[in-house]
Amino acid sequence: MSEPPAPHPWFDASETPRVLAHRGLVTDDALSAGIVENSFAAVAAAHAAGAIYLESDCHLTRDGEVVLFHDDELLRIADDKRRIDEVDLRELEQLMAERGGLVTLAQALDSFPDVRFNIDVKADAAAEAAGTIVGPFADRVLLTSFSDQRRRRALESALHANPAQRPATSAGSATVARLILALTIRSRRGVAAALDGIDALQLPERHGALRVVSPRLLEAAHRHGVEVHVWTVNEPDDMRRLVALGVDGIVTDRAADALALLKV
Repeated sequence: MSEPPAPHPWFDASETPRVLAHRGLVTDDALSAGIVENSFAAVAAAHAAGAIYLESDCHLTRDGEVVLFHDDELLRIADDKRRIDEVDLRELEQLMAERGGLVTLAQALDSFPDVRFNIDVKADAAAEAAGTIVGPFADRVLLTSFSDQRRRRALESALHANPAQRPATSAGSATVARLILALTIRSRRGVAAALDGIDALQLPERHGALRVVSPRLLEAAHRHGVEVHVWTVNEPDDMRRLVALGVDGIVTDRAADALALLKV
């Protein structure tokens, strides 16, 4: 088997294990003050705590702006029943003003130049726009989505904006399913095909009764130069156990605690 390709520049910022701040960092005090996930304040808090890697999500507003937001609607965050794609940027800025402040994808990349962003494209409509924004920052962005089709569209758009460097990427659900099947039937060719063009696997440790992150999966991923990041891990004992197992990154709501615990 040929040597795996050199790691993408996204991985150059630190040694493993990596701590990925899940939707930024919202402490208990910040939560009490009304600060919410994926806000400007949450991103700034993760940065201030020393997080180099930040996981976030993006959607497209009605007027075509890519914003950091997880849900496709405002109900959970702002007690508003509208969808993100039904709201203009200015309206969303007003809604988020007392919740930590709205941040667009472009603002995040410009405002935090030493942060590596892990961007999950949540909406089909956001794929091309997100890719175009990310293109000039491809060395410090990992693009992903549960939808492999959406992920590939975002990557194509990013490459069109910056042909010199594609963003890093992690596998979508269909690719992960193909990998697990190939591992189950012990098809080395199937494993190689599933991991082709993939820089990271970002997975839950378990999916229902199925154990997803296993020694066999870790060995196969590492053999192909692919990292394994596990989400969402908040308990210290689980962090220690998974790092001892060999995972390369922890996606966590408690980035400050994880950085101190894992000393990275």
